[in-house]
Amino acid sequence: MRSKLTRVTTGGTPSRTQSTAWRRHEEAVERLRASYAQIPAGAPVRLAKRTTNLFRARAASTAPGLDVSGLSGVIEVDAEAQTADVQGMCTYEDLVDATLAHGLIPYVVPQLRTITLGGAVTGLGIESTSFRSGLPHESVVEMDVFTGAGEVVTTRPGDDLFETFPNSYGSLGYATRLRIRLEKVPSFVSLRHVRFDDADLLAKTIGEITAAGEYDGTRVDGLDGVAFAPGEYYLTLATWTDRTGGTTPSDYTGQQVYYRSIQQRATDLLTVHDYLWRWDTDWFWCSGAFGAQNPTLRRLWPKRLRRSDVYMRLLGLDRRFDIADRLDRRAGRPLRERVVQDVEVPVENLPAFLEWFDREVGMRPVWLCPLVAHQKWPTYPLRPGEVYVNVGFWGTVHVGPDAPNGPKNRAIETRVHELGGHKSLYSEAFYDQKTFDALYDGANLAAVKAKYDPQHRLTSLYEKAVKKR
Repeated sequence: MRSKLTRVTTGGTPSRTQSTAWRRHEEAVERLRASYAQIPAGAPVRLAKRTTNLFRARAASTAPGLDVSGLSGVIEVDAEAQTADVQGMCTYEDLVDATLAHGLIPYVVPQLRTITLGGAVTGLGIESTSFRSGLPHESVVEMDVFTGAGEVVTTRPGDDLFETFPNSYGSLGYATRLRIRLEKVPSFVSLRHVRFDDADLLAKTIGEITAAGEYDGTRVDGLDGVAFAPGEYYLTLATWTDRTGGTTPSDYTGQQVYYRSIQQRATDLLTVHDYLWRWDTDWFWCSGAFGAQNPTLRRLWPKRLRRSDVYMRLLGLDRRFDIADRLDRRAGRPLRERVVQDVEVPVENLPAFLEWFDREVGMRPVWLCPLVAHQKWPTYPLRPGEVYVNVGFWGTVHVGPDAPNGPKNRAIETRVHELGGHKSLYSEAFYDQKTFDALYDGANLAAVKAKYDPQHRLTSLYEKAVKKR
């Protein structure tokens, strides 16, 4: 007999269109709850999910997990209201395909195709529209969350669960359905790549564009950049447009590599679809580690396999068999430390961070993505209305025998917080409990968790992010 769905609402009962898609969604939630009931009392509750975009290790587990196999689609797009009801495990690739059919996109579309909507909200997704639209959770108007108590809680802005959910990484529950706002877009995106030789001028310009919404008299709809080397910084200014001016849109899914084009041309044109996934084909620039940017190998590498999730699987093989470490030992090179992080620093402190990063870490290029939070979110307390710049860097640094202790990552944590910034938790973290709680409002997180997960079935955020459980 199928178990009865337990639903709790925090502000009224959501309306439901009795369509096939909605019925299938409710059936999938029932299966999710049934799988929860099969997990022994006292055992930790986790997702039965093979893929991930996280870069932190966690303890292996053979215990049964939550069945989310039926929660990976778009339930409904309301083109008139410009909203979509989306299941939590739906990838942005599938979500964008559904919304673009109506000339709409989510307010913020993270860079990689297989990031899920629920993952971007409970984690912290970001992209070039974040300087005006914030982070993905700021366009959510309603969520159903499956909690550690085995209940589905419908929550909205102003509720304690809703406000604490961003950056909780599943420690409060898993989103089964999210209603998000969408924005209209035309067919193309016009790009301008503007070079800066001075980091102070770069930071000043980011602040000016964010305040004005334009640059040199032209509207800016998307804003991100790349620091290739000290004194070589670029901002890419994106403007939605229906006009091609007779220009054929560029295609960076073939032999050409998008990030290299930033240095090679001042302007460009992409379809909206290709703009949204411009970074995915080469995993920003990280595909080079697998030879995918070698012209000869690239011709042999099928286009359908030039994707971030494919590179992630290759990285998993490297970790499993210690391929890079074995090659380093054979060549007599120092042991590597993996430095894969995204941090947010106030825009006025961006030059200081880049100068320090060049001196102490020395990894380039790095990604720059401005953002502005529209309200305070307790578990990731950026100051509302202030401009931050996400600095993303993903690679390895030869540090020698101390590599397992994460010296570079620890130094980054210290420097980011000296400069008034915050660090995302999708990768390695080394904080002690007291520092972690101070940075991510541990007291509030614990109170909300006690309310919705009284038996502590879900792993805590500190255990997930630092202890790797």
